[in-house]
Amino acid sequence: MTEPLSIDEERRLYPIIVRGREAEAALVSVVDASVRRRLLRQRQAGQEAESTLLRATCGLVRARVNERGYRFGNEELEAAGVEGLVNALRRFDPARGVRFATYANYWITKLVNQAVQQQAGLTDGEMRLVVSLQRFERSRTRPPSRREIAAHLGVSLVRADEIMQMSRELVRRRFHETPLPDLVDSRGTEGPSEAPSWVIDALKRICGPDFDDFWQYTFRTTTLEELAAAHSITRQGMAKRIERSRRAVRESEDAERLQAWFDLQ
Repeated sequence: MTEPLSIDEERRLYPIIVRGREAEAALVSVVDASVRRRLLRQRQAGQEAESTLLRATCGLVRARVNERGYRFGNEELEAAGVEGLVNALRRFDPARGVRFATYANYWITKLVNQAVQQQAGLTDGEMRLVVSLQRFERSRTRPPSRREIAAHLGVSLVRADEIMQMSRELVRRRFHETPLPDLVDSRGTEGPSEAPSWVIDALKRICGPDFDDFWQYTFRTTTLEELAAAHSITRQGMAKRIERSRRAVRESEDAERLQAWFDLQ
């Protein structure tokens, strides 16, 4: 695993990757020897660029696993994360204007979450209810009652008790009791594997040049300190940028729709 790439370093690899993929597709029908040699060199360069991108992003896998801190099968979770990373590279389209690290975070988290959920023995519906419960508890200044929980989840009192027990069991599986909503960074009621294009387009329009920073910080791809260092500004200055983007999102015409999507993540 190499050091993480800067935004500029990462973006310099994108054209090489694109040309490498185009060369691989063209090789199927090209018979001229000199043209084939040129295409083979382009393909090799693209593969090396992809390999560099993978190695530099591997730290995300360990970060997502460590966030969860589960006692069971860290190796299994890491394997799931690596599979997500490779999946992300295969599907990544540089033309969309999103950083690979941002895009890969979805796939890594998705597959790690699936492994976590499988180990915990929860269905998709149960996981969503547990997450909703945890978010509800965190939003309160005092612990909610059984009736309040049941009303919030839209279930019976008996079912509310079952969801509360599932939540406690998941927390006990962890080395550290970090907030459970982190479990589902990239899961929604529709189980999206990546952000819909309308979300990306809306946030790019609203956040402008701060889109990448807002996205990476929102989905924990990068810390404030790392973002600030990349821009050679203070942590406080970076925090102000993020807050400015948040305020712009809240005040935008797409605020309600975007909030509904974020609530599902």
